[in-house]
Amino acid sequence: MQPAASLIADHARKHHHHFVPLLFTVLAATANVHGPVRHQLLITSVSWVAVCVFALLRAGIRTPDAVQQRTSWLAGGFLALAQICDRAACDKEGIWATKGFLPLLIVFLSENDVLSKHLALPTHVLSADASKEGAANAEQQVQSPSYRLLVVLVVSASLALSTHFTAPVTVALGVSSVIFTAVGLVLFERTLKSAGNDDSVSRSPQASANGNSSRDKPSDEPTRKGQLVALRDVAVVMALVCGLAAYLIEPRITSDTISWEPVYRFGGGSVKAVRHYRTVQLILVLIPVNILTNALMFLILSRQDVLLTSCQYLSAHVCARLSLCASFSAIWFTFIYGVSAFALLSSNTASSSYADIRSSLRLRRGLFGVTALSVAFISLQSAFKTQYGLPQGPLAAIHTSPPASPYGPVQMDLTNGHPASQLIESAEKDFRDLLDRQSKTLGEAVAEYRRRNGIAPPPHFDKWYEFAVRNGVVLIDEFDTITQSLLPYWSLKPSTIRSRIRNALGHEDNALIAIIIRGGSVVKAEGEPEWQREATAGMMEKFVQYLPDMDLGFNIHDEPRVVVPNDHLSAMVAKAQDVLSAIAKKDQPRNSFSPRPSDVNSGHRIEEVSYSRFNRFAHQQTWTHSRLSCPANSQAQQFEDQVPDNLTTYAAGPLNYVLNQTAFTDICNSPSFSGTFGFFERPNAFSIIHELTPIFSQSKISSFQDILYPSPWYWFGKVGYDDWHDTTWENKTNSLYWRGSTTGGFSRKGGWRRQHRQRIVRRLNALDKANISVPVTFPAGTSPTAAHEIKEVDRTSYKALVDVKFSSIGQCDPGDCDAQREFFTLAEHADGQDAWYYKHLLDMDGNAFSGRFYAFLKSRSLTYKMAVFREWHSEWLLPWVHYIPLSLIGDEHLDLVRWFSGGKGEQEGNDKGNGDSEGEMKAREIAERSSEWAGKALRNVDFEAWFFRLLLEYGRVVDEGREGIGYPGP
Repeated sequence: MQPAASLIADHARKHHHHFVPLLFTVLAATANVHGPVRHQLLITSVSWVAVCVFALLRAGIRTPDAVQQRTSWLAGGFLALAQICDRAACDKEGIWATKGFLPLLIVFLSENDVLSKHLALPTHVLSADASKEGAANAEQQVQSPSYRLLVVLVVSASLALSTHFTAPVTVALGVSSVIFTAVGLVLFERTLKSAGNDDSVSRSPQASANGNSSRDKPSDEPTRKGQLVALRDVAVVMALVCGLAAYLIEPRITSDTISWEPVYRFGGGSVKAVRHYRTVQLILVLIPVNILTNALMFLILSRQDVLLTSCQYLSAHVCARLSLCASFSAIWFTFIYGVSAFALLSSNTASSSYADIRSSLRLRRGLFGVTALSVAFISLQSAFKTQYGLPQGPLAAIHTSPPASPYGPVQMDLTNGHPASQLIESAEKDFRDLLDRQSKTLGEAVAEYRRRNGIAPPPHFDKWYEFAVRNGVVLIDEFDTITQSLLPYWSLKPSTIRSRIRNALGHEDNALIAIIIRGGSVVKAEGEPEWQREATAGMMEKFVQYLPDMDLGFNIHDEPRVVVPNDHLSAMVAKAQDVLSAIAKKDQPRNSFSPRPSDVNSGHRIEEVSYSRFNRFAHQQTWTHSRLSCPANSQAQQFEDQVPDNLTTYAAGPLNYVLNQTAFTDICNSPSFSGTFGFFERPNAFSIIHELTPIFSQSKISSFQDILYPSPWYWFGKVGYDDWHDTTWENKTNSLYWRGSTTGGFSRKGGWRRQHRQRIVRRLNALDKANISVPVTFPAGTSPTAAHEIKEVDRTSYKALVDVKFSSIGQCDPGDCDAQREFFTLAEHADGQDAWYYKHLLDMDGNAFSGRFYAFLKSRSLTYKMAVFREWHSEWLLPWVHYIPLSLIGDEHLDLVRWFSGGKGEQEGNDKGNGDSEGEMKAREIAERSSEWAGKALRNVDFEAWFFRLLLEYGRVVDEGREGIGYPGP
């Protein structure tokens, strides 16, 4: 072991000119990737304290000449300012693109000697012997670096480091940082090269062919001590300035102010303890990493030159960027940067072994040409719009005729083809138009927000836009769900809203998770279940620093919680519109939230209350309460018991296809839901309040006023999709598949017959007859058309297309459980990943939203969805584009499955659904499109971007000075 260690040490010493820069790049890249922005100044300060102690022990407290000391202090001051700018930006990736200008600034400052002229800094005095030696070797003097290579290096590095969008303030801080860094490095090199001039002769370093410095070996003790003195002075200034800045602007590291990403997935102890432990642990690891990085920077500067140091510094950022986002363009421009940096450093040496590289214009011209072509290609690529599997040709909107009877469905023209084909084409057109009109710039996003809402966006809208664009969020403008959810709250005073949520959180039986935000951090999170609490806090980890101080309450029940009577709700909406009209007249709002109001405590405790305003109705009929907010003239509020549904609002005949998903989920249109949907029969849990109270819920019934937010169930990945379990479309079984339990409501005294899951499973497996839409049969010799007609068939003829069964019976009294086991044919318990072996997947509500929906969309199968519960994604996932909507009545279910699967029953020779019929091709297209779109719009960062926007909007609503705050525009 000892000979091996000695061999490694000897090898490292022999090749230190390669080993030191490589190690510096690796360590600096590690620090850039893992360094927490909110504690970066603390880490920097502590690491420079360690360097200062080392230099002090080696060099003592000797005082250099005043000029050298001033240069060292200036170098430390400028480098510290660069660190403060990086920290102030709160955006590591956003400022990295400006780092590409560092080598250019280094060359400019070094060649023009600007600093020496204006700051009276020391110059390098060469001895007579050194001058003679330099004259004798004039032909080997270092040439000025090629500015063409510098341009290639700057452009390639900047593009490798660039992001989709960076806010103007962040750009300004990044530019300031790189300027301060360049000045600091040049000054640091000056003081290192001038160190020891009082005691010994020191010459300017000249790089040799292997990268070693050709100056006299720095074995001179006074010279080495002089350099350590310079390091000591730089370290003192860095430690003091960064330490003071950390004290002033960075949060304390306590168990209540954790700013590291949650690590609850790793387990081990309580979540809070693990998070705090990991925070401290990683910071303690990064301190020695930064110490080594600082020491290696000192070695490179003292033994080689500042241009090489800047290239190594830049290489560390490029490697860090690749580790975070290794796209093809980033890898390609990193390669160009590496070649150009090698050529630039080689051309700046005095060694004849690199004469061919130094004198070759072909390499420089080639690099310049390749870079120009690459930039042009990237520009054209960014201008190309991805269509997400949408048809490229003209698409027609759907045409309907009035209903045949009052409240009946609108009628479709069957001569234009199958109704599903017409609905898909119309939806594809709407979706394509939606994509085309999305804002492309911050200014356009602000203008579109004002057009839709009449007022300025909330404070820090620019930070939200940066977060959204940086993470590739596609739909920048589609957040009307947030506006509609928060509209009634504008009618209440902010203090009233804050008081109501404070009272709701103060009673332990209210089934809420409390998230308390103070000073840009989550200072307290209480409530069960633990995974939901920590996932909810984790969803806001990346943007919580932009949120105001506020208390948030998150519903832990599946069922919604807030329903306000219609007369109160209508009055509140009218008043809210008046408030917003007054706010709209203010042109220049303040882009910041107000200070914490006096009625909001420090956040270290939740004030208890002795009573609850929520009423519990578990396992009882809830239709009467649920329809309270419906308009008085709606079908749900009619006086009679038997009232027809308003099918005109959402259904298209002849088989009641879902034409409007929003109208279908509006229970005010469908009084039949009272006897066909489990939530209204007997919900498993029901605890409601009739005062407008800001409760955040994962899903809700249309008549409730809960505030929707992206479910932590999805963010946490409670139901995952394993791609390796999936198979190709051609290998999947051609039938509609569903396995699940009888959730949706509690069954008592035969109530299961009035619940939605039992209704759908029963009807899909029924033995009666059904209507389907089939092509019109024409006599031989005539030209066929796309016309369809309705035909009655036996369901049993298509039983091979339906594999929908219960796998468990629950949420019922013993007698009702037994009755369901006798009525339904139960299947064995199935693994969740078994669904991927079927072409057609059914998803439907349970007690609330279905947690399998996103996994189904990610798969290579076609998703059918029956949902009455609304979620946050209503504007991001479109029916007939990403999934097939199903009604609760069910007249169209069999027809849609038959059409998408190929249109053949047992008597017609059922195939595998891989044919070329229109339905089969559309099934494959939508399955592929939904999978692609899920990868673009259902990522964790998409949930976070939506949640970020929601909490900014809510933060303004509860702000005491909400009339005067907002984002005025770029």
